[in-house]
Amino acid sequence: MALAVVKRRSGADGAHPRPGTAARDRAAWFLVLPALLPILILSVGPLLYGIALAFTDAQSGRTRSTQWIGTLNFQDLLHDTLFWDSFRIGLLWAFGVTVPQFLLALGLALLLNQKLRLRWLARALAIIPWAMPEVVVGIMWRLVYNPDAGILNETLRDLGLGDGRDWLTGLATALPAVILVGIWAGMPQTTVALLAGLQNTPHELHEAAALDGAGAWRRFRTVTWPAIKPIALAISALNLIWNFNSFALVYVLTSGGPGGRTRLPMLFAYEEAFRYGQFGYAAAMGCVMVAVISVILACYLVGRISAGGEQR
Repeated sequence: MALAVVKRRSGADGAHPRPGTAARDRAAWFLVLPALLPILILSVGPLLYGIALAFTDAQSGRTRSTQWIGTLNFQDLLHDTLFWDSFRIGLLWAFGVTVPQFLLALGLALLLNQKLRLRWLARALAIIPWAMPEVVVGIMWRLVYNPDAGILNETLRDLGLGDGRDWLTGLATALPAVILVGIWAGMPQTTVALLAGLQNTPHELHEAAALDGAGAWRRFRTVTWPAIKPIALAISALNLIWNFNSFALVYVLTSGGPGGRTRLPMLFAYEEAFRYGQFGYAAAMGCVMVAVISVILACYLVGRISAGGEQR
């Protein structure tokens, strides 16, 4: 009898759910719905539509009918050397921006974490590039790289290092010049994230390591890095995804030129869709890029899960 009473009170027999549970579930869904609807309408919906479009021969033009062609777009994509060249350039761009960006941001965050005079001003100035729209950044750096009156070439001439060059149209200099702009534009975001991690690191750990005779490098390796490692992995993964998906900055700087040397996959898909009207083929390119991003996210999540298991 006592056991039956306990079961009825706890709901363990599953026959009588607790009163109000269904109402709470409905209320929870009602509260989540305003945030969920924009995601479904603006993100999930277009993604599914783009995936479906990749299996058609959709092209521009009102009078042209769209036919289902299966995997033909993907088969053509496998033999499209121009796309795979852009894919290689996209990987070079993504890693060429993300790795130096992280290293420089880590050094700047360590510097801004020190007790310096006017540190507040330095922190404010450090985030200015982050607050600027990518189009404005691109226009500004085009002026910097201007072959005739740009500040870079003028400085080189004043120092007697040559007459300067056209950095954004040279086959050998276009991609490095664009990568430099990407590093400058994205470094503040990484700096802010790492600085937040550094400020949450207990000072007692650094003091204890210093009393044990640990030098600066050893303190960084044993105290600082373990504390900011989760943040570093997260921001690096996000930066890699954002950089691989870059469009506006490179489009303003070079529009993919010269000779396709800075044509990132996003630029290639944009040209196929809106310059040549091949919407189905461009959607297939988008599916490939989504797959690459999914692999990066999967690697990041596996790493986080493994790290969490080791900590436990």
